[in-house]
Amino acid sequence: MVFSIAPSSHKLPLVSSKIKAGFPSPASDHIEKHLSLDELLISHPIATFFVEASGTSMLGAGIHPGDILIVDRSRQAIDHDIVIAVIDGDLTVKRLSLAHSDRPELLSENPIFAPIVFGNHQELSIWGVVTSVIHRFKK
Repeated sequence: MVFSIAPSSHKLPLVSSKIKAGFPSPASDHIEKHLSLDELLISHPIATFFVEASGTSMLGAGIHPGDILIVDRSRQAIDHDIVIAVIDGDLTVKRLSLAHSDRPELLSENPIFAPIVFGNHQELSIWGVVTSVIHRFKK
């Protein structure tokens, strides 16, 4: 499922104090500024789309089934980027490896999945670079 970017922006308050993951400390009532998630997460709105992840091949990268991936089509993919690739007409999310200049590979972040290796006569099509992951906790 692919989602498009809505043109509107909502700015929400950003509390200036950091939240500790250990023992609680007194909270600050001071709001330093307002934060827009699309300004924070989206550099190129015209070239950005959302897509929902499925499967378990990218668990080691923190991508879980049901997560929303923010993908920038304007970014040139480089070695080690997490990309959306097209293989035989299907979209997949994998880590790009250009370690072997003669044959790119798409790597899973789960050891039970083998790398996808491209030969000389195969074409690798990259749809975009994943720039962020929205992970919602299950209730």
